[in-house]
Amino acid sequence: MNMTKRIATAVFTATVAFTMVGCASGPTKESTGEYLDDAAITGKVKAAFAADPNVKATEINVETYKGAVQLSGFVAQPGDAQRAADIARGVKGVSSVKNDIRVK
Repeated sequence: MNMTKRIATAVFTATVAFTMVGCASGPTKESTGEYLDDAAITGKVKAAFAADPNVKATEINVETYKGAVQLSGFVAQPGDAQRAADIARGVKGVSSVKNDIRVK
């Protein structure tokens, strides 16, 4: 019985360790929590674009990775690209903004 307990404990410990390592973030992957945070940030940036009368939210793509937001797409005026970057920087949780928006 004692040996069975030890084996069960070892299996449980290994399972917990593998689960924690599998959910941990690294330099090239996000943890589950970071992924959800980034999805929320992306949604907030898109909502902020939709609320602004000058920015065409449908023409700008937003991607977020570990709080860094990347904007891409096309706008009619150079000022619109800068306005989109400024709006994104103002969203809570955004650590940086890479503006790859091009003018048509």
